[in-house]
Amino acid sequence: MKAIVHKEAEGFEGLTVENVAEPDVKPNTVKVKLKTAGMNRRDVMITKRHQPDQGPLIPGSDGSGVIAEVGEGVTNCQVGDEVVINPALGWIENSDAPPEGFEILGLPDDGTFGEYIVVNQEQVEKKPKHLSWVEAGVLPLAALTAFRVIFTRGNIQKGDTVMLPGIGSGVLTFVLKYAKAVGARVIVTSRSQEKLEKAKLLGADVAIQTNSNWNEELKGETVDLLIESVGKATFNRSLNIIRKGGTIVTFGATTDDHVDIDMRHFFYGQFNLLGSTMGSAEEFRDMLDFIDKHDIKPEVDRTFKLDEYEEAFTYLRDTKNFGKIGFEIE
Repeated sequence: MKAIVHKEAEGFEGLTVENVAEPDVKPNTVKVKLKTAGMNRRDVMITKRHQPDQGPLIPGSDGSGVIAEVGEGVTNCQVGDEVVINPALGWIENSDAPPEGFEILGLPDDGTFGEYIVVNQEQVEKKPKHLSWVEAGVLPLAALTAFRVIFTRGNIQKGDTVMLPGIGSGVLTFVLKYAKAVGARVIVTSRSQEKLEKAKLLGADVAIQTNSNWNEELKGETVDLLIESVGKATFNRSLNIIRKGGTIVTFGATTDDHVDIDMRHFFYGQFNLLGSTMGSAEEFRDMLDFIDKHDIKPEVDRTFKLDEYEEAFTYLRDTKNFGKIGFEIE
């Protein structure tokens, strides 16, 4: 089968497309013929984390496709079923944090950037009927992450004001759509005027430049819930814009991970700072029910062929996307 493989060199230089052996089914596993594989920023980071001496790796966490073969003991699906893949491995029931042994598909195990993948039967769910193959294939990781961020951790309520610095990522475009679906007011920021305009088309109530003075732009308005994924470049401005007793949920840092904060300002403000990552299989199913109920679809920026992997990885690394990108697999 054709697949994108990372080997022999660190970074993008280690990526190639080649023919590899199809994976074999084992008891309680299923083989999926992939239609679409979604890309995430994690895939860019994997090219640095995965080392040449670890052997070849097929990256990719997201995918949709058709069950091509089932192993002994499989009871929840059959050949021909249209499915999406849950990339969160080993996290079944909702809990305060992932259990020991939690992993994400695509490292250390082979991922979705190939024509076939074999996963445990617990990792597949029926494809929502209102989604195309592309929409279903780019859905899982970002949609699940956003669902836990805004509902499980952020506890969003109707009428809340939510702020999303750095709008444009797959996760934040999902957060925007979820927030509007439950009746929240949404403020977004970006350095790109084009992304701000696109966010307004998706329902953002206010759109401002990331590098502006947020307090001046919002004329003293404060925020109930802020989703922080930028890191050092915006974190202290985020603390200065949320209301006393307000909440910041962080799930990533596209700039420096390390942040200095004024602890006295923090505890006098009675702020809540929560971390989040991915989600459980229980949340994944709840997320699928939610997007079906509210007819929510991923914001798809563009797709690539497997042979266009260099362009795809560079496009995502440079944050050119608004929403999700992925590979259409023939």
